[in-house]
Amino acid sequence: MLVKKFMDDETTGLAAQLAYYFLLSLFPLLLFILTLLPYFSLPVSQVVEFIQTYAPGETGEIIADNIVSLLSETRGGLLSVGLIGTLWTASGGINAFIRATNRAYEVEETRSFLTVRLLSMTLTFSMVFVVAITLFLPVFGQALMNVIQSFIPIADHLELLFQVLRWVFAVGIMVFVLMVLYLAAPNAAFKLREVFWGALFATVVWQLISVGFSYYVSNFGNYEATYGAIGGIIVLMIWFYLTGIILIVGGQLNAMLYKWKKS
Repeated sequence: MLVKKFMDDETTGLAAQLAYYFLLSLFPLLLFILTLLPYFSLPVSQVVEFIQTYAPGETGEIIADNIVSLLSETRGGLLSVGLIGTLWTASGGINAFIRATNRAYEVEETRSFLTVRLLSMTLTFSMVFVVAITLFLPVFGQALMNVIQSFIPIADHLELLFQVLRWVFAVGIMVFVLMVLYLAAPNAAFKLREVFWGALFATVVWQLISVGFSYYVSNFGNYEATYGAIGGIIVLMIWFYLTGIILIVGGQLNAMLYKWKKS
């Protein structure tokens, strides 16, 4: 039944729209997030190493080049510009996601244009938050552990527990933000717990797909040799496309469970 809904809702087309807007918003988003980091004196090499490990293939190199230039100095004046640019460009992608969730729940959009735009910008800011937490909490967590260890010796088993907990915390935050996204996007009213399974599904599958796709690109898919300089952009677009599909399917899963419960 989920496969039928996937086909009927034109999920792949909507995911392509999301991928396009995600690409438009990527570098304004990096500008907003990364201009904060120099104030924490976080080593540039540590952030670059983490991004290159996590992002698929040549995508890590593209992002890393921008990270190096952004983290070289504090640029407080750019913070507001980055925020405005991110919210404006990425809100179009959230609008596409709102349409996708309305289709999943089979409801018409009756909210005004201004209401939907403000909602999409608010949800975009939430997505900026979850991306920041998901990508950088492990980096900040390791830095915090190093500071603690410089004052208090920590046993190996406690350090392992801390490493596990910071990842669990990052995943938990992502699940919660996605629950808010799935709750607010469709033009329908229901309880927060009714969107839990879709948010959990999207979080877990996105983590697995990202790791698996990164491994594939690094070991089997040489896009740079095939497409040249734009190989990294193509990898990035595929990653965003897969992300869009996962987000939409999570919403469709919530809609199916909601209708099943009400029937």
